[in-house]
Amino acid sequence: MHWRTPESAVMPLILQTLVTALLWTALSAQAQDAQQNVAALLKATDKFRMSADNLQVETQINVINADGTPDKERRYTVFAQANRQSLVLMQSPAEKGQKVLMLGDDFWLLMPSSQRPLRITPMQKLLGDASTGDVATMSWADDYTGKLAGNEPCGTAEQPAPPSDPSSAPSSMCQHLSLTATRKGVTYQRIELWIGQAQHEPVRADLYVLSDKLAKQARFVMDHPVKPTTVTEMVLTDQVSNHKTTHVRYLSRRPRQVPPEWLNPMFLVRNPPIE
Repeated sequence: MHWRTPESAVMPLILQTLVTALLWTALSAQAQDAQQNVAALLKATDKFRMSADNLQVETQINVINADGTPDKERRYTVFAQANRQSLVLMQSPAEKGQKVLMLGDDFWLLMPSSQRPLRITPMQKLLGDASTGDVATMSWADDYTGKLAGNEPCGTAEQPAPPSDPSSAPSSMCQHLSLTATRKGVTYQRIELWIGQAQHEPVRADLYVLSDKLAKQARFVMDHPVKPTTVTEMVLTDQVSNHKTTHVRYLSRRPRQVPPEWLNPMFLVRNPPIE
């Protein structure tokens, strides 16, 4: 004997399946749209730090003690190139001749007295709270995905917005992006980022390491208060040990694509002249 499901029972099952499929499709499309929206926001934000695919950025790092007195100062020339490639030349007398090369997830320190490139991590300290990754990488869109957490005040009591930018005062509203790294070789595995609502300039960020511990807080100083075009300074505050602040100042930027051999660690160990 064969049992047949009554037609009156089959139709509701078909409708339920169709509704479920349509709902799933709608939710998937909504999630995809949300991801694309975050990606677009990150690309817009990146333009304030990386105005071209290939740049030469003259950078100065100053460490300030908790009492406001200056501690140390260093100068760097950064060749930030497309496809996650960067070369950092150390220009101060105490470090002259040293270089840091970043190729994707790989970082090398090249010493003028050594014939072997030394593997380092993006968290390797350069000066104060500024690591190699803070200086060598200037893009978020390529390395992070995330979600829009909502609209929130641009500044807090602990992490105020830059005082030189009244459009980003603590009472102003920012878009809060919660970002997760798409690969392990980045400096921070999670970033909570606040950007301006109108032009999407970066305002401040909480930076988390692999253990999901808050390592640093950053705030970004723009060139113009009302209509910003570029980040002129990133101020880092250590959340782990000392109470010093590290000021990463971008003294100048200009488009420049370097020769391919400059991005080869075996070429750089020969200590060739690079200008």
